[in-house]
Amino acid sequence: MKYFRYILLLIAFALIIYNATILDFKSPFQGDSQIALIGILASACVIVLVLILIQAERVKQRHGRR
Repeated sequence: MKYFRYILLLIAFALIIYNATILDFKSPFQGDSQIALIGILASACVIVLVLILIQAERVKQRHGRR
């Protein structure tokens, strides 16, 4: 499970980079650029959620020792 989280983070970062190459900054809300923008936001949400999960596991381990 530990490695799965880090692989998921890596995939999310890769998707952000890929979608940023598709994004047209002149018209970000039209056509393929809109889909790329949604993909960037979704990947950013995944990153935030996985980081919260990692922190929660660390807190759980620290409080479990006492």
